[in-house]
Amino acid sequence: MQVAIAGLGRMGINMARRLIRGGHQVTAWNRSPDKVEEITREGAKGAFTLEEAVKSLVPPRAVWLMLPAGKIVDSTIDQLVPLLEPGDIIIDGGNSFYRDDIKRKRHLENYGIHYLDAGVSGGIWGLEEGYCLMVGGDEKIFRSLEPLFQTLAPPEGYMYCGECGAGHFVKMVHNGIEYGMMSAYGEGFSILKASPYGSGLDLAAVSHLWNRGSVVRSWLLELAEAAFRKDGDLESLQGYVEDSGEGRWTVQQAIDTGVPAPVIAAALFQRFRSRMMDSFSDKVLAALRNEFGGHAIVRAADEKKKTSAGAGDVEPASRQE
Repeated sequence: MQVAIAGLGRMGINMARRLIRGGHQVTAWNRSPDKVEEITREGAKGAFTLEEAVKSLVPPRAVWLMLPAGKIVDSTIDQLVPLLEPGDIIIDGGNSFYRDDIKRKRHLENYGIHYLDAGVSGGIWGLEEGYCLMVGGDEKIFRSLEPLFQTLAPPEGYMYCGECGAGHFVKMVHNGIEYGMMSAYGEGFSILKASPYGSGLDLAAVSHLWNRGSVVRSWLLELAEAAFRKDGDLESLQGYVEDSGEGRWTVQQAIDTGVPAPVIAAALFQRFRSRMMDSFSDKVLAALRNEFGGHAIVRAADEKKKTSAGAGDVEPASRQE
């Protein structure tokens, strides 16, 4: 199939690579040209403007956005509208708020342009392992693009979730659950480290052990093992943990619907607290985010960033977890 990928960050460029490897014709656009040139050398057709990207495709066109959630997505859609035709498709694969999806769909319907929202999980490992895809929108349009989803995802790794917004809603809750899981691991390893046995315990070995048949085995534990093998006490990093916004949305949704979510809420507030103090538990969270998503970490020596960063700061929501 033909598809244009707009946005070649950590996720976008690797998704383009996986699609190229799967035999699809990929046009790649990015605001900075170096990424376009890089992926062009790997088989993509480079586009240095959105107009070039659209013109490279045969109708009905599919343009997949991998951009920071919010104004950048809206601005890009506004630029695409006069370039596209009725029957063309825009897919938003960033971490957009599901209510924004509903507004965008209604707006694009005025021009006959279809809109799908695709929650994407897999981080920097998605190129080799595949991406878990949660897709919302018109099911007929979803089915028409299924070859793309099949290539991007591992076996049984993509799902039609329902009408517009459902894909990003499911991804939002996914990330909320992720917050809670990571916090539980962080607290557990912190208890082990502070115990009378802590000095003699190899936390990488414990992580490895727990992944051999225990009920808490997971990919996150594999990543914890990798992080501990690099730095057993995580002394090289600071326990400063960002949030991508989706945990906040999940907690707000729980409030709006009266659903108790104490674990996810506590995990979200733990991230806020991490920006005011430095604990081993938060070091584990920071290490896990770096391992699975390539998210930036604050090095222990970087005191200036530690003291200047505010607890209310939020990183762009396109940084998939």
